[in-house]
Amino acid sequence: MLDFVRIACAVPPVQVGNVSQNTRDICACLEKADDNKADIVLFPELSLTGYTCQDLFFQDSLNEAVINGLEEIAACSASHPALTAVVGLPVRAGQMMLNCAAVVSQGRVWGLVPKTYIPNYNEFYEKRWFSSASDLTVDAVTLSGTLRDIPILKQGLFRLGEAVTLGIEICEDLWTPIPPSSLLALSGAEVILNLSASNETVGKAAYRRDMVRHQSGSLNCVYAYCSAGFTESTQDMVFSGQSMIAENGRFLAQSQDPIATDYLLVQDCDLGRIRSERRKNKSFQDVAAQYRDRLATPIPVNAPAPRSDGTMYPLQKYPFLPAALQDRVQRCREIFHLQAAGLKRRLSVIGNACPVIGISGGLDSTLALLVSVEAMRQLERPVSDVHGITMPCFGTSDRTYQNSWTLMEKLGITCKEVCIREAVSQHFSDIGHDPQVHNGTYENAQARERTQVLMDYAGMVNGIVVGTGDLSELALGWCTYNGDHMSMYGVNASVPKTLVRWMVDAISEMPEYAAVHDVLQDILDTPISPELLPPDPHGKIAQQSEDLIGPYALHDFFLYYVLRFGFTPTKVYTLACRAFAGEYDPDTIKKWLKTFYRRFFTQQFKRSCMPDGVKVGSVTLSPRGDWRMPSDACASVWLKEADAL
Repeated sequence: MLDFVRIACAVPPVQVGNVSQNTRDICACLEKADDNKADIVLFPELSLTGYTCQDLFFQDSLNEAVINGLEEIAACSASHPALTAVVGLPVRAGQMMLNCAAVVSQGRVWGLVPKTYIPNYNEFYEKRWFSSASDLTVDAVTLSGTLRDIPILKQGLFRLGEAVTLGIEICEDLWTPIPPSSLLALSGAEVILNLSASNETVGKAAYRRDMVRHQSGSLNCVYAYCSAGFTESTQDMVFSGQSMIAENGRFLAQSQDPIATDYLLVQDCDLGRIRSERRKNKSFQDVAAQYRDRLATPIPVNAPAPRSDGTMYPLQKYPFLPAALQDRVQRCREIFHLQAAGLKRRLSVIGNACPVIGISGGLDSTLALLVSVEAMRQLERPVSDVHGITMPCFGTSDRTYQNSWTLMEKLGITCKEVCIREAVSQHFSDIGHDPQVHNGTYENAQARERTQVLMDYAGMVNGIVVGTGDLSELALGWCTYNGDHMSMYGVNASVPKTLVRWMVDAISEMPEYAAVHDVLQDILDTPISPELLPPDPHGKIAQQSEDLIGPYALHDFFLYYVLRFGFTPTKVYTLACRAFAGEYDPDTIKKWLKTFYRRFFTQQFKRSCMPDGVKVGSVTLSPRGDWRMPSDACASVWLKEADAL
C-alpha cells in the first residue's frame, strides 16, 4: 500500500440564500473533484446557504431549501462513489439551530458535525443564530422522509472504509485554546478538515496559515482548511476564499490569489508519513492516554479505499536538501554552526584541544576542515590551531593532492604532509601481502595507516582527530573499519553526501571564505573517490565510488525514506522512480535499491561502535540515540520484496 489520499478544497461561487443554485454549484464541484480522482472534497462553512445569511437562517423557507439541497447532494454523490464530500449547512435539531458539516457519500448522509465554539465578538455574532455542539441533547436527527436518523456528533470522527480516519471541526474551533481537532487526532483522526468562513483583514491570512501549519505539526496529521470566497455578502466584510492543505507541519498546497472564489485546490497527502510519525511519537501516545475518557469513536462510512496513487504529491529528489533555496547561504549557516558548536564544546571540555584532520582533497574532509576553522573563529582561537595532514599514497592523484595543499594554505591552518607509501609497503612485507594484489587488504591498509598517523600526531599536539566520514558512507558501510571509520569526534556523522556537496558549494559563496572559493569549486567538480587504487595511465582517478556502490543521490533518497518513515521497498522504489524519472530507469533504481538494503544490513557493525558526532538533521545513525539495530539482522524480508519489484 502506498497510503496516499487525495483531498480537494472546493470554493464554489456561493449566492447568499440561493440554495438551489448553490446546490447545483456544489454538485458541479463534486464532478470536478471526481474528474481529478479526489477521495475527499471539502467545502466552506455554510456553503449550502452562504455564511452571511444572518436572520434569514430563521426562515422556514430557507430551512426547507436546505433539506432539499442536501437530498440532491446525497443523490449526486451516488454518481461519484469513490468520493466523500463534506458540506457546510444550517441544521435544525429540536429547539436549536446548528452550524454543521455533513459527511456525504454513496448517496447517503453519514453524519452531521456541529460547530463547537460559536463566536460572538467584533463582526461575528453567530450566537444570535446558532447553538454549540456542547448543547446537543440528541445523537441523531431526522430532516425529511429520506434523511432519517442521521447521527449528529459532538466529536466529528469518521472512518472511511478501512483506510482513512477523518476528523472535522469548523472555523472558530481552530482558534480556541484546545481545538476539537486535538481530541480528534488523539482519537485517531489522521486527516482533519476545517470548513471555514473567516473574513479577511490585513495580516489575517498569514495568521491563519501559521495556525494551520502548527496544528498539522503538533497533531502529526493532514490538516485541510477551506474558507468561504468573495461572493459572500460584502455588506460589512470581505471573505477571501483562502484554502490550504498542510501535512505534519509543512504546506503541501495553498490558494495563491489573495481574494478568490470558484476554484478547486487538489492535493495528494501521504498518510504513511503521518502513521510513521505517530508510531514514533511517544508523547502523542502519552497525551492520548491522559485523555482516554474524552476520546471519540468513529462513525463508519462505507467508502472505498483511496484511489490516489500519489502522483500529485510534492516529491523532493534530494530530501536532505532544503526545499526553499532562496535563503541558501543562511540555511547552510544554520547547519554549519550546529556542526561547529558540537566541535567547539568537545574541544573545550577536554582542555582547548586542537582539531587534527586528514585532508584528502575530497568533499568530506573539506567540510570537516571548514567546520574546524569555523569552530576556531568562534572560540577566538588562531586558525593555526587546526592541524591538517595530507597523506599521499598509491591512489593519490595530482589534482586532489594540489587541492589539499591549496585549501590548507589559503585557510591559514597548520599544514603537514606525511607520505605513507613506505609505511604501507613495509606493512605489506610484514604481513606477507603482495602489493600487486589490489584487494581489500591493499585498500584497507592505507586507510588504517592514515588513521594511525592522525591519532599519534594528535597525541603530540594536544589534539583530537576530527572524523570526516558522512552519513551516506555510514549507511552503506563505505569506510574501513578502524580506519577512516574511526575518529574522536565526527562532525559529518549526520550529514549525507548530497548535503555535504550542497554545503561546500554554499560555503564557497560566503564572504568570509572568498579566498577558497576557487579551490572549493574544483573540489566539487572532482569525482568522489577513496583514492586507494593507483590512478589510470593518464593520472586520473581510477576508483570512483559511485561506479562501485551506486549514485549517492539515489542512496540518500533511499536512506531518507527507509529511516525517516520506515517505508517498504515497494513504496521507496515507487517514489524513487517518480523522483528520478528521465535520469535513472526503473531497472537501475531497483539494482541500487537492492545494493542499499544489502549493504545497510551487513554494515551495521561499523555503526554500532561509531564515534560521537553532532546531530544536525532528522536522520542519523548513532547507536546512542537515533538508530538501534542488531549487527547480525537479516535483510531477507526487504530483499525478497525488492526482488519482486
